[in-house]
Amino acid sequence: MKLSPTLIFFLFVQFLSAQIQDKVDFVHANVLIEPTPAENRIKGTVAYEFKVIQDVDSIFLDAVNLDFSNVSFDGMEIDYDYNGKRITIKDEMKKGKNHTVSMDYVAKPKQTVYFLGWDDAVRNNEQVWTQGQGKYTSRWLPSFDDMTEKVEFDLDILLKEDYTVIANGNLIKKEPLPDSSGYLWQFDMKDPMSSYLVGFAIGGYHKKVIESASGIPIELYYEPTDFTKVEPTYRYTQHIFDFLETEIGVPYPWQNYKQVPVQDFLYAGMENTTCTIFSNQYVIDSTAFVDKNYVNVNAHELAHHWFGDLVTETSSEHHWLHEGFATFYAYLAEKDIFGDDHYYWHLLETANALQRFSGDDGGEALRNSGAGSLTFYEKGAWALVMLQERVGAKAFKKGLQNYLNKYAFKNVTIPNLMEELEAVSNTDLEDFEQLWLQESDFPYDQVVSFLQDKNPSIKTYFELKNKIAEQPDKTEEILKRQWRKFKSSPLKENLVLDYGIKLSPGFLGSILQSGDVKTRQAVILSQNKIPTELKIEAESLLKDESYTTIEAALYRLWTDFPQNRSKYLNETDEIIGFPNKNIRLLWLTLALVTPEYNKDLKAVYFDELSGYTGSVHHFETRLIAFQYLKSIGGFTDTVLKNLVESCSHHVWHFRKSSREILSDFLQSEGNTARIKGLYPLLSQEEKQYLEKTLGE
Repeated sequence: MKLSPTLIFFLFVQFLSAQIQDKVDFVHANVLIEPTPAENRIKGTVAYEFKVIQDVDSIFLDAVNLDFSNVSFDGMEIDYDYNGKRITIKDEMKKGKNHTVSMDYVAKPKQTVYFLGWDDAVRNNEQVWTQGQGKYTSRWLPSFDDMTEKVEFDLDILLKEDYTVIANGNLIKKEPLPDSSGYLWQFDMKDPMSSYLVGFAIGGYHKKVIESASGIPIELYYEPTDFTKVEPTYRYTQHIFDFLETEIGVPYPWQNYKQVPVQDFLYAGMENTTCTIFSNQYVIDSTAFVDKNYVNVNAHELAHHWFGDLVTETSSEHHWLHEGFATFYAYLAEKDIFGDDHYYWHLLETANALQRFSGDDGGEALRNSGAGSLTFYEKGAWALVMLQERVGAKAFKKGLQNYLNKYAFKNVTIPNLMEELEAVSNTDLEDFEQLWLQESDFPYDQVVSFLQDKNPSIKTYFELKNKIAEQPDKTEEILKRQWRKFKSSPLKENLVLDYGIKLSPGFLGSILQSGDVKTRQAVILSQNKIPTELKIEAESLLKDESYTTIEAALYRLWTDFPQNRSKYLNETDEIIGFPNKNIRLLWLTLALVTPEYNKDLKAVYFDELSGYTGSVHHFETRLIAFQYLKSIGGFTDTVLKNLVESCSHHVWHFRKSSREILSDFLQSEGNTARIKGLYPLLSQEEKQYLEKTLGE
């Protein structure tokens, strides 16, 4: 193909921005950082040791918006170039020589390191944590945005406050600081990793220590107030660890493992090497475990310690090698814990999501470096399910063992994986690669046939759907005929979700009385209006062992039987729900709009509901509170100030939702003036955002 001059220039710019230092090999880093949380500031020193592979006249480190001082090369101060994104050091370096480059710096990162709770009046909610996914560690540590540069990072963290510090590797020393309540925490890593996997967390944590069957220490961190939630949160952790070591067939490759929940994390979790950081929305009680537990995320982040941390992609084109594998092995861990039915029905759920996404030419290829999460995670997992089916479980496991052992602590591409699998299975996988890695469409018919062959209840499900499609007026008759024979909970749950609105109150009542928690939940979720004949059975769901069920039942009953609203509110007035307080927020809203209910406490209820919009609460809680207050016209100046503040929040999807709510609010007459009246109470960043939003 002939390239145009414009395209040639574009490719040249891309090459310059993605330079790889293949003439040197950075092998070790000694890092000392001193966070000053009250100032969102980190003072740091880093010394890198590197080997010269070929003669070279310069080296560089990625470093975004850092202030440097005392830059030295082999102990001698040296000049350097810095453009705000990269620091470059020029010197003649000969092949075979080893050198050290060190530097002092100060960082005030606007992302990657998050300082929470240090500027409010709430005690014991202070945290600092990192999220370096991709190439963001260079915002607090001069390092390498290129994943192919693997380094043994040893972190020393000096903190003058008395909090727990957690980071990659073994804690080898905790030394008290003179004239301070803090400590110097020293961590040692034994093997190299990519920069994006360097991480730490600081907070008022306690920990529980368990051990894997292979002797790996596993540290489970929690806030002291959550001590009763440790067991349900970390339930099956040792089981998952032992299962993955056995299933993968390669020993856990690192010296220890830690898990730390943090406030307002950007995602579900992040697999920093030996130190997974995850959202505290997974810190749950046993009731929440039914609908929202940590098991899948737990297994996913641990699986990354082989697929991503041990063997690391060379570029985003090969991202399937990270997320597809972590998702696949998390599903296998859940299968081992919860059974085959859970596993295959979950695969059907993801297949349906991929089919919807793939419709109207909306699908994405796994080799597409710009693909989204649904593709890399769920389509990636499905590709591995079908790849294992294609080559056989024994060859699949052996091929992956060869792949992990051959490329341990190195970087990989998709061809590296496929070569190992083709070799052990003696199979040409070119057609598999074309269908699963190159094609954007999702092969839905093929995977549904696979699921029906593997799982009898899924086969029954599709047979019943076909019968009902042919005789929709006989839906209940068709289901009743076989209902008592069904042993599969997911089968019954999905049939109720699909057809519950067409079933008689009598049949639904019998399902509620005999069904398990997920089937009962499906009944209430399927109803647009609760039939009067079903009222008593539906009321029993207010005491069900599921916060999702209770929330749905409370709203549906309150709506459909207004004469009993006070009764329903009294029965549920002490239930909080999930960590995002889903039931409490709904309860407060319903209590406020029920005129006859506790009239003298309306102001108390409103203060509590509006208080949940404040920055001390998790962004999920805040968003629900904003939405409820919007629905009842409850935007006071305090709520509006919190809404404006949330428009600059570090979690992008919460920020986006908050901006949409604010935009809707500004559409009504007089509301722009109300917002302008808040200016004296806002930060400079918030004022600038509003000025831009208002076009001023």
